[in-house]
Order: sequence, then C-alpha cells, then structure tokens
Amino acid sequence: MTQATSTRRGDRARPRVGPLAAHPSPAPDLDVDALIDDPATRIVVCTGSGGVGKTTTSAALALRAAERGRCVVVLTIDPARRLAQSMGIEELDNTPRPVAGVEGPGRLDAMMLDMKRTFDEVVESQATPEKARQILENPFYIALSSSFAGTQEYMAMEKLGQIDTDARREGTYDLIVVDTPPSRSALDFLDAPERLSSFLDGRFIRLMLAPARGPARLVTAGLGLVTGALTKILGAQVLTDLQTFVAALDTVFGGFRQRAQRTYALLQAEGTAFVVVAAPEPDALREAAYFVERLRGDAMPLAGLVVNRVSPAAYDELGADEAMAAAERLRTRGGHDLGAGLLRLHADRVRLVQREAGLRARFAAAHPDVPTTTVPALAGDVHDLDGLRRVGDLLGSAPTGG
Repeated sequence: MTQATSTRRGDRARPRVGPLAAHPSPAPDLDVDALIDDPATRIVVCTGSGGVGKTTTSAALALRAAERGRCVVVLTIDPARRLAQSMGIEELDNTPRPVAGVEGPGRLDAMMLDMKRTFDEVVESQATPEKARQILENPFYIALSSSFAGTQEYMAMEKLGQIDTDARREGTYDLIVVDTPPSRSALDFLDAPERLSSFLDGRFIRLMLAPARGPARLVTAGLGLVTGALTKILGAQVLTDLQTFVAALDTVFGGFRQRAQRTYALLQAEGTAFVVVAAPEPDALREAAYFVERLRGDAMPLAGLVVNRVSPAAYDELGADEAMAAAERLRTRGGHDLGAGLLRLHADRVRLVQREAGLRARFAAAHPDVPTTTVPALAGDVHDLDGLRRVGDLLGSAPTGG
C-alpha cells in the first residue's frame, strides 16, 4: 500500500497552488490521498445534497483507494444506477460485485442497498425458519419492508454494520465507502436508531403487545373495548395480522435496535470520516453548511468538504468590465460579431469564476476549520472507470481549497 507522505487530515494546510490561489481563504486543505492511504481510515461516508456529483465522488474515491492498495467496497444507498454503469457492472444489488479493470495492488467491490432484501435478512437471521416464514408473509411486514418511511435509512445502518462486522471478522475489506441518498435525507440514517426505538417503545405498540406480554389480568375492560373497536374498523383478520406483526417486531427486531445503536457509535469512531460534497452554488453550499453543523452536533468525524464541478479559471488579465467595454466598442464601430461575442463569453466566464470563488470564500469564512478541496468541472459526464480515475486524480492532486 502506498503510504501517505503528506499532511494527515486535521493537520495545518499546505500552500495553495494553481489558478484558484487568487482567492485565498482561511480554510485548511483537504488532503484526500492522505485520508484514503491512512490504514486507520476504515469508513468514508460521502454526503451532500442532490445533483452535486456525490455518487461519482464516492466511486472515484473508492477506485483511487483500491488502485493505491486498499481492499475497498463501495455501497450506494441512492437507487440511481449511475454507480453500476460507471463501473462497468450490469446491475448492482445487495451482494458485493467485483469491479474489473482496477489498476494497482488493491481491489474494489461495489454494491447497492436492497432495502427489502436487507430487512428479510434480519428476519431470517433472528428467527426460526417457521417463524421467519410467518413474518415474511405478513402483509404489515411486506408494507413496512417495502415502503415505510425511514425503512431505507434503518436498513442502511443495518447493512453498514453487517459489512463492517464481516470485514473485521473475515478480513475482506479494509475500507468501506458509503454513498448516501440525496438532499437532507442523506443524514436521516443518523436518526434511525432513535426513531426505531421510539416506534418500538410507542404507546400503540405497547398496547398491542399487552395481551402477549402480561398476565390475563392486564387485559382490562378498557383494552377489550379498544380491541373491539379496532376489530370493527379493521376486521378480525387484519387485527390478527397486525398483532402478529407487532409481536414479531418485539421478538425479532429488538436486536436490530441494539445493532443500529452500535452502528451509530461506529460512525462516531476514530476510523470513520465524513466527506461533504457540494457544488459551487448557493443552495448546495447552504446544504453543506447544514451537514457540517449537523455532523459536528452529533460528534461525527468530519474529514472535510469537496467542492465539485468548479468552473476552470478564466484568463484574468482581461477583466469582465474591460471585456464588455471592448465588445461594445466593436459593436458600435461595426466590428466583427464573432470577436464581440467571444469577449462577452469571456466576461461571463470571469464573473462566474469570481462568483463561485466568492461563495467558497463565504463558506470558508463561516467554517474556517473545515478542510476543503475543489474539483474542476469536466467537459463531459463520467460514465466509465477512466472517467472515475480522472476524477480521482483531481481529488488527489495538490489541494486547492477555499
């Protein structure tokens, strides 16, 4: 494995180089190679709002880490198929699939969270075959495992915990890269243990479990009235299915609550690093600020910020105002339309670069201790390993944060 020879995360910044150095900021630089080369880094979680290139960044980080000697699995929670397509895999599912074409001493597997399959695996691992069959066929279970709000986040916690446990026991992977869902739901899995505990400990659940948990004297006349009312509303069979399902939740998923809490602790551990991905746009950077503050509020280890798709620096010897004035002179003198158009395009580019630099500087001023790096916008979409490798090279090149 290539060992990091540069600064480790959290160390002081190196001098900036390149065209973006014209807009310095107090933020330190995010050294991506030092992060992924460090054998103590076992989990990298990429989070950010939708449409900022988070899935591409996750895949590029995973590929670069593998080609530098790590044994990596990348897990996407986003149901989009971009990750599979970019890695040359026909389709991803709940089973890690090897990625062909990795150049270097490491290896890379990829997988996509199958919410229902993961839920089924929990049932099958915690119950006898007969009990598991009853649960898997229960209509309330089918609804919960397929479409219940928050189930995806619960299962993401479960799958991450499974992968980490298996990797430590069997030595299969030394780095897990997690690509989270878009928008603020990317952090919903941080709340999964608490929300699941609240659901399992809720008043309605306790009420439905009262006959099964306590002696007959606890089944009071009041409970009988409630049960009778529910029977009239739902029907006897539906109520029976609901009670069976609730009892299964209590007996089978009590262990999941503890495992989810252990996974939450794993996300707070020293070997985990969160990378926030943003675009140089006001909304995306506002979301990034929310993610940074939320992660710190929950004591999650923040590695830094990747500002993706940054406009390449324009030739700045000719400013935007000068370019527009020159274009206007050409127009009024009957000059070449092409020349005037090019001058206006140059003015637009200069202003865009300045606007993006100003947004990044504003973020850095508000969060001066968040290590940051930038990735310039590419000419086309990333759709294969070569494209991911190019993004990885840009992520791992000399930092240009701020």
